[in-house]
Amino acid sequence: MPPTTRLRPPFICVVDDDAMVRTSLRMLLEVLDMRVSTYADAASFLADPMALHCDVLLLDVRMPGMSGLQLQDVLNERHEEVPILFLSGHGDIPMAVRAMRSGALDFLQKPFDEQRLIDWIVAAVARRRANRAQAQEHADVRRRLGSLTPRERDVLDAVMLGKANKVIAFDLGISLKTVEQHRGRMMSKMQARRVADLFRFLQHQEGVSVLA
Repeated sequence: MPPTTRLRPPFICVVDDDAMVRTSLRMLLEVLDMRVSTYADAASFLADPMALHCDVLLLDVRMPGMSGLQLQDVLNERHEEVPILFLSGHGDIPMAVRAMRSGALDFLQKPFDEQRLIDWIVAAVARRRANRAQAQEHADVRRRLGSLTPRERDVLDAVMLGKANKVIAFDLGISLKTVEQHRGRMMSKMQARRVADLFRFLQHQEGVSVLA
C-alpha cells in the first residue's frame, strides 16, 4: 500500500491577557497534538507574521490596548481570513452579535466547556483545510488556463459550449485535424481526460463558458 500522508498538526493562536488562560489552553491543546502560540495582547499577535497563518484564533474580547473586537476589525480590513472564536468572561448579547456579524465563527463564555471547545476547534480546522484545498485547486486551474495559447482557449470555450469538433473547425475557419491537435494539447495542459473533467475544473472559474 502507498504510504499515507500525515497532515501537519493544527496551528492554534491564543490572544488573551490572562496568563492562566493562555497556559491552560496551551496545555489542553498541546495534549491533542496541536501547535499553539499564545499572545498577551493584540499587538503581539499582529507583530508575528506566522500568526496570520493559524488555523484557528482563540481571541479574548476585553484586553489592555486593542480589544478583541478591534483586532477582528483590523484583520477584516486586511482581508485576512482567520477563523475566530471569541472567549470572554464579560460578553453580552450585543457584543456577541457584533462579533458574529463581523465574521466570527462563535462566541463562548468563560468558563467554557473544554470538550465543546475541542469539538469546535476540530470542526473549524476541517473547514479551514477544505477551504484552503479548494483555493489551491482554483489557483491551479487558473495557472493551467494561463498556459493555453489563444487558439487553445478558443477551442476550450467551444468545447465548454458543447460544440463538436466539426462545428468548432467551421466556426474558427480551420481544419478538423487542426482542431483535434489544439484540443489534444488543451486537454493535456488542463490535465483533463474527459470533457466532464473540464466542467468540474471550470465550474467556479470566471470568464469560462460552462453549461448549467
